[in-house]
Amino acid sequence: MIKIAVYGKGGIGKSTTVSNVSAALAEAGYRVMQIGCDPKADSTVLLHGGKEIRTVLDLVRERGDDFSLDEMVTPGFGGVACVEAGGPTPGLGCAGRGIIAALEKLKSKGAYETYRPDIVFYDVLGDVVCGGFSMPMRPGYAEKVLILTSGENMAIHAATNIAAAVENFRSRGYASLGGLILNRRCVKNEEKKVKELAENLHTSVIGALDRSETVLSAEELGKTVIEAFPQSRMAEEYRTLAGKILHACGGKPC
Repeated sequence: MIKIAVYGKGGIGKSTTVSNVSAALAEAGYRVMQIGCDPKADSTVLLHGGKEIRTVLDLVRERGDDFSLDEMVTPGFGGVACVEAGGPTPGLGCAGRGIIAALEKLKSKGAYETYRPDIVFYDVLGDVVCGGFSMPMRPGYAEKVLILTSGENMAIHAATNIAAAVENFRSRGYASLGGLILNRRCVKNEEKKVKELAENLHTSVIGALDRSETVLSAEELGKTVIEAFPQSRMAEEYRTLAGKILHACGGKPC
């Protein structure tokens, strides 16, 4: 089992990228679990027709511990096991603690043993790496952290902070940095900026995605590009990225 946490600046396209990679891996025959660690609970929405699903924290609030593992997990495209941690009641509670509670509930109910995924993705809120938002990096969860970035200054700043957190946590046995993914925004000197960022962080750019209207068209349908436009160039880009992610994180390319 390979467990990967994906971080990046809010709005960088992280959930879209993770969902399309999950779909590509499922299409290739892998058992995939995607866990959304964002109070908005929209990480996996493209994997099940744009519909919202019940979050783990909703179940906890309503029923304590009186619910089954199957109620926490919703099958998505290609059989991807979709989980949304959810968040606290607006204005009450701490979103970070909510992530801790949700991930601990998944573990206590035997999610990994029951579903036996080949790959687990933790899609983590924005560039927040304190408290509960570092939970997916902790021992027993992700082994590698991937950072999605563009050449925009704020995205690079966020990536630098995330990488610093990974480095600071390394002595505790947390996940290590697996590399950067470039999600192109067509800014000036973008490739050069992200390559320099990777060098400064002592890591590599493991893959890149072009900016494409195909992605927006698929999202309007509530689907991944892999499902909506399987023959498109962007679908092939996501399939290529999926293989590179597996290779970078110790798996066999699809």
